[in-house]
Amino acid sequence: MTIDPQYRPSRPLTGPEAAAEAARLIHEAYRQEPTVTSFRDTTPVPVIGTTPPVPQPDSRIVPAWAAGVAVASIGVGAGVTGLGCGAWLVLQALSSVTLLGVLAITAPFAGLAMLATAVGAAASRFRSASTTNVYQGTVIKRTDITSTARGIGARSRIEGGER
Repeated sequence: MTIDPQYRPSRPLTGPEAAAEAARLIHEAYRQEPTVTSFRDTTPVPVIGTTPPVPQPDSRIVPAWAAGVAVASIGVGAGVTGLGCGAWLVLQALSSVTLLGVLAITAPFAGLAMLATAVGAAASRFRSASTTNVYQGTVIKRTDITSTARGIGARSRIEGGER
């Protein structure tokens, strides 16, 4: 229990005194007086000095790179918005799953895949137009293989053979 520092009784309140004080506090809390919630100061603002105001023109200069970034970002935003609207329209039209819709979506990708395959095949044929393999030298045929597997590592050795 906290005690208001302005109101400190010299002795404890009796039952009727406590009831009367409680009734007084409740009546004070719920009284219907208007409560001020705002205040407007209408006193005139004092004038300081006699010098008239001086115009202060805005002379800020925007760097060229900042103006370029701003213009580019507006352009990119408009372009992306246009692409998004176009994609929305295309997907809205193709949203019903029909054979014609599926073919309309996959036909361009199939064409690009065929074109990429044709270009790749032509490039590989041009690169491997002629190959000349010349084999000269002694042929060594070794048929004896021994394997020793000990511990962690295993090694295979080729021993002997024909020349």
